[in-house]
Amino acid sequence: MQSTAHESEDDPGPERRAPFPRWTNSASSASLWALLVLLVGAPCFLMAWVRSPLHTGQFERVDQPVAFDHRHHVRDDGIECRYCHYDVARSRTAGLPETELCMGCHSQIWNQSPMLEPVRRSYFERRPIRWKRVDALPDFVYFDHSIHVAKGVGCETCHGRVDLMGAVFAQHDLQMGFCLECHRNPAAYVRPPAEVTVMGYVPKEPQEALGERLVREHAIHPPVYCSGCHR
Repeated sequence: MQSTAHESEDDPGPERRAPFPRWTNSASSASLWALLVLLVGAPCFLMAWVRSPLHTGQFERVDQPVAFDHRHHVRDDGIECRYCHYDVARSRTAGLPETELCMGCHSQIWNQSPMLEPVRRSYFERRPIRWKRVDALPDFVYFDHSIHVAKGVGCETCHGRVDLMGAVFAQHDLQMGFCLECHRNPAAYVRPPAEVTVMGYVPKEPQEALGERLVREHAIHPPVYCSGCHR
């Protein structure tokens, strides 16, 4: 009887015994912290990812079917942007030149060059060259090149100094923040419309004074509300 009583004192009994081991307290606490980190960290990671060059392709060289060197055509030959991208002042898209436009020069210049074989083949077979897009906006974004050109937004403002690029790459991420920075303060960016294609543009007067004058003269009031660009 004494032995039985002794065992009874050491054993708390089924009604007093904890249902889980003590280590489950630490496990449950760690699980809650992990869940909190996941709920907060996952959206933050995704938001950072879609804005990073790894996703946007910013600064990434795009190899084209033809090694077209903007440095040579723009700086050496003095070809203006609108000669090839002739739709930019009248259309939403800047447009790409047809092979016939390229052959206007290259039927006489470098007409035997192996580098231009894809151009000649495209011309004689009447098949367009499959150029790769460098700057791309999502389908839910409405953007019109013509209005920007008409109001004096320079080509290099969005596309960078393409006259210094052997192979064109995306200079800016073209995220919404980039666009809104200009829309909220257009005076800091606009130039005379006649000079939109000038590379390395330097204003002849302080940009602040010039921009404010151009904003008044050309009635520049870019939208900063959602439906202005998301239609």
